[in-house]
Amino acid sequence: MKKIFITVLKVFGAIVLILVTAIFVLLIATPFVNDHVAKKTLEELVELPFPENTEYIESVCNAGKIIGCGNGMQYFGAILIKSELSQEELEAYYSNYAEHDWECVVGNQVGSNICVDGGQPVPLSFATDVEGDDYFIVYSWGSNDTIFDDLDIRGH
Repeated sequence: MKKIFITVLKVFGAIVLILVTAIFVLLIATPFVNDHVAKKTLEELVELPFPENTEYIESVCNAGKIIGCGNGMQYFGAILIKSELSQEELEAYYSNYAEHDWECVVGNQVGSNICVDGGQPVPLSFATDVEGDDYFIVYSWGSNDTIFDDLDIRGH
């Protein structure tokens, strides 16, 4: 009877150790997975062909609670371009690559701080000194419908 009790304790201890390790690994992996989703969102933008008379300057991405209230992860990727085209021409060009209205959004970039959706500030900025009215931001919001979306503390 004593051997059975010791065996049960060992099995129970092993199960607890496996569960604690799994939770620990899951919590450690979560930010890496979500950062990867933000990077993929950015990569999809960077891989798009640029219109004529347009120059790629730099890019940024982030995962976390970027704008708005409440809980939820957001995945943001943005490129800074310099173009001789107007904002309307750029919007028409990039609309060919957008499947949803939150993809390939074009805005005029004023200064290095990033603002989206009609002027809402984002806790990101470009390193480039933006001077002139020929700089534009093209940004997209990504998505990740996995458990990692809910586990990341940056989304709360």
